[in-house]
Amino acid sequence: MQQNSVTAIFLPIALGIIMLGLGLSLTIADFKRIVVYPKAVFVGLLCQTILLPLACFGVASAFDLPPELAVGLMLLSASPGGPTANLYSHLAHGDVALNITLTATNSILSLFTLPFIVNFAMSHFMSQTHQLPLQFAKVMEVFVIVLVPVGIGMLVHANAKKVADGLAKPVRILSAVLLVIVVAGAIAKEKAHLAGYFQQVGLAALAFNLASMGAGYFVPLLLKLPKKQAVAIGMEIGIHNGTLAIAIAQSPRLLNNTTMAIPPAIYSLIMFLTAAVFGFVVSRQLRPESQPPAAGTT
Repeated sequence: MQQNSVTAIFLPIALGIIMLGLGLSLTIADFKRIVVYPKAVFVGLLCQTILLPLACFGVASAFDLPPELAVGLMLLSASPGGPTANLYSHLAHGDVALNITLTATNSILSLFTLPFIVNFAMSHFMSQTHQLPLQFAKVMEVFVIVLVPVGIGMLVHANAKKVADGLAKPVRILSAVLLVIVVAGAIAKEKAHLAGYFQQVGLAALAFNLASMGAGYFVPLLLKLPKKQAVAIGMEIGIHNGTLAIAIAQSPRLLNNTTMAIPPAIYSLIMFLTAAVFGFVVSRQLRPESQPPAAGTT
């Protein structure tokens, strides 16, 4: 389906505002924190860039998803965690500082991993002769959509902290509203096929969501990371930036395919409920712990 001019203009603006809100909360120290949390950051990146695409590939294959829906789910797996993960981590008594560091690091890393994963998915699930519009050269377009607004937000935070603090709350609210609009828009464009899409990809999206949160929580625990860091990674890995995936799927200059936007849209509806349940369960386990988080544990 071709996108109209309103969609072509609105999606980048919506994503830009959301990423600006993320930048308003970031500082250079958030990237330097990689040195403080080397093991935790490495485990989070391992889950995000290696385990999640493999798990998603397994889910898409096991559920025998139609090619475009399979690519849409793979696109979501390649998208970094969103700022919403920070809020859920905070409510679940996770290590929010680690969340912020992972969000910042994954946002940069995804510029390189996302095109690779999507191209692989399209070559595997779709015809070998199908043109791959998301070539590596398109990284610069994703860079403009994602990192430029983040950079502007960081500059405002660094040079006018009071302004950044004042903008943070309204931008977060606006971001949440825009997220709802983007998800609703993606679903509305395919409303005639919506029931069929839910039947085709709903269980697959739920399975991938549970696999994401499960891997994000239990892999760090198996590797002897503190529970607070396991909660943070679980939220970061389980709550994807669905807005970014939808924007890339629908953008006329990138994938230009609304069907591919359906899995991220459905996943975005599911993840808020599962994240709330996950957060409730793990927060009850963490609340009795009196010791402070082992922030420097490696």
